[in-house]
Amino acid sequence: MTNELIINARPHETRVALVENGSVVELHLKRGSGQDLLGNIYLGRVIRVFPGMQAAFVDIGIDKTAFLYVTDIYNDVRQWEQMMMQEGEDEDEQEINIAMRMQFQRGSDINIEGLLKEGQDIMVQVSKESMGTKGARLTSHIALPGRHLVYMPTMDHIGISRRIENEKERARLKKIMQELTPPGEGFIVRTVSEKSPKEKLRSEIEFLTRLWTNIQKKRDSSYAPSILHRELTITLKAVRDLFTKEIDRLVIDSREEYRSIIEFIETFAPSLRYSVELYEGREPIFDAYGIEMDINRALERKIWLKSGGYIVIDSTEALTVIDVNTGSYVGKRNLEETIVKTNLEAVKEIAYQIRLRNIGGLIVIDFIDMNKEADKDKIFYTLKEALEKDKVKTTVLKMSELGLIEMTRKRTKEDINLFLTEPCPYCEGKGRLKSPTTICYDIFRDLERESASGDEGKLYLLVSPEIEKVLKEEERYSVLEMEKRINRRIIIVGKADFHIEEYEISLH
Repeated sequence: MTNELIINARPHETRVALVENGSVVELHLKRGSGQDLLGNIYLGRVIRVFPGMQAAFVDIGIDKTAFLYVTDIYNDVRQWEQMMMQEGEDEDEQEINIAMRMQFQRGSDINIEGLLKEGQDIMVQVSKESMGTKGARLTSHIALPGRHLVYMPTMDHIGISRRIENEKERARLKKIMQELTPPGEGFIVRTVSEKSPKEKLRSEIEFLTRLWTNIQKKRDSSYAPSILHRELTITLKAVRDLFTKEIDRLVIDSREEYRSIIEFIETFAPSLRYSVELYEGREPIFDAYGIEMDINRALERKIWLKSGGYIVIDSTEALTVIDVNTGSYVGKRNLEETIVKTNLEAVKEIAYQIRLRNIGGLIVIDFIDMNKEADKDKIFYTLKEALEKDKVKTTVLKMSELGLIEMTRKRTKEDINLFLTEPCPYCEGKGRLKSPTTICYDIFRDLERESASGDEGKLYLLVSPEIEKVLKEEERYSVLEMEKRINRRIIIVGKADFHIEEYEISLH
């Protein structure tokens, strides 16, 4: 089966699904009203320095104050000793989530209060999005990603992606980059650079170094806090980071974004032009490709297995707990065989759900108790093998005597479930409901489905008072855009007795 990138682009929301062999394995979301910070470069102002934490809070002009650790501050290189880059480990995995680490020079005693002072201006880049109550994490080790290379103007290092395994090719790329890289600067050679000619790499080096020069000029004429460089849109970022030779085609349902992709590809990867398709069907694109069902499953607490067993996923800000149960599955021979089979089936679903939901941090999996050490080892190694497809770094510990497997997965962005839902006001936060914005966007998709029938006339939309208010105020422009798209008038009527997630669409 084919591997595809399916993009649903609307003014209010863009969704990117990576589909491997018919199953959605990654989902990336960006809402029009939200701030996409990762990779942005700012001229920030230090608000407060905390010597005890060896960190500082920096105002970059957004709602939440961002934070900067002492190890993420670029100072006079004579005060620092560079650590070897984790070559390519994060470069392809986390949309250029910077893998730069620095350590103090042996024998020196450098503290953050010696580097930063309150009121000081500093150029920084967002290396990790804000999550929950935490602000964005910053670094002053700037990284500018291109399609083939990542430019690091403050780091004297050349790294080759570990996904390029051929030693001859690695040596060839290293030699080219040593010849082309300006003194004192650095690059990571990305996976897509494999077999790329020298001229293509030279061209991208020239582009990235010009970009850095322009950023520095903008810094000299700006006042903190202000943005100096904005990362690509989620659509173009997907093209740059996910549209590799393993992907057979990219399909998008927006003509405007389609043109933007073609223009981007003609500059950086013209050979991919014929693998990009514009979807013009009447049915919403995520319905046509069966993706909407996978997203809805990612919001469920209980996931049923084909055998009749099930897993339960509960997430908090600190950790995620996954519980495995036999359910209605009774097996054919004996209890031990039933338990092992259920655990093995659960392993594949757990690995899939972790990647799809983008669950990060500490994860504890409670498998059904098994007596034999061989069976425990089998579950452990099967889980490790299933997680190998995940590009995000994971660490898995062996199963404990209590049948628990503890693992960590690097946080790259917010859990899909936490992003799409909010605490339930009806049960005082003990459960979760879809957020008003998510409900509105579900309604927009249903309106597109209704209009696909071809019937004419006004559409009456009955919703709860809370959703009526959101549609008529925050999402009023999205409603007008939807009326244009489906060529119908939408009449919104609030119903006091409707649950917040309840709505009805009727044709008149």
